[in-house]
Amino acid sequence: MTLEQKINASETHIFKAVFPNTTNHYDTLFGGTAMQLMDEVAFITATRFSRQRMVTVSSDRIDFKKPIPAGTFAELIGKVIHVGNTSLKVHVDIYVEQMYSLEREKAISGVFTFVALNENKEPVSVIK
Repeated sequence: MTLEQKINASETHIFKAVFPNTTNHYDTLFGGTAMQLMDEVAFITATRFSRQRMVTVSSDRIDFKKPIPAGTFAELIGKVIHVGNTSLKVHVDIYVEQMYSLEREKAISGVFTFVALNENKEPVSVIK
């Protein structure tokens, strides 16, 4: 499988319904909850790409462009954007989608960096 094919095959899409128990006093998704969901999708994407133990080592700028209100769907999309020797970067977008209409817009974007580790927790190549 080529690098481009591995990147395309590892792209990850997850949908979440935004319920009141995940929102703040403005009735929008907590920023910390959004970041947790983004890290989870990035982890799944990185692991699907490498099929190895992956750990988050950093998150780059996360831009909160639109609030995500309760009573909407959030689609999280993770895609590998850079492959190094022992690390890779995953770009994650969250789209907010209305439940009862076709309205959909990008709400949050961020980049997460992961490192592949062996059983001794030492960095190893992300490509087998």
